[in-house]
Amino acid sequence: MPSRTPDRPKTAAPDPAAGAATQRTMRFARHRLTARTAREFVAETLTQWDFSERLDDVRLCTSELVTNALLHGTSADDSILVRLELHDTQMLVEVHDEGDGTPRQREVRSNSDDGRGLFLVSAVADDWGVASREGPGKRVWASFKVPVVTTC
Repeated sequence: MPSRTPDRPKTAAPDPAAGAATQRTMRFARHRLTARTAREFVAETLTQWDFSERLDDVRLCTSELVTNALLHGTSADDSILVRLELHDTQMLVEVHDEGDGTPRQREVRSNSDDGRGLFLVSAVADDWGVASREGPGKRVWASFKVPVVTTC
């Protein structure tokens, strides 16, 4: 669970501890299957990296962040970029879009069909936030602690 108020995103990306990072990036065109394709990209990448402990959590958060980018951060001709970065102590997923504004978790009526994406991200990820990027738009990120493996 996050250690801060979940409806207020951080405004800077996490600064991972020293150590080499493994990363992979893919750009996605805006269409109705983009969220599913992004989830498949995440699953394939994390499986290749042998990072299965939080695979479902990362896939869920990626899906929600991509969906938000598609609904609120892109126009018809835009694309989004999904970036995965694995460090010694954390897994980071970023979704880049060209939209203005800062995503915020909102209060949702119980009978509403939408509006719960950032609530889910804040409940599942260890942290999340919004950061600037070069050029227009923003990057919305979620981070996940890497379980520490101890040897006897």
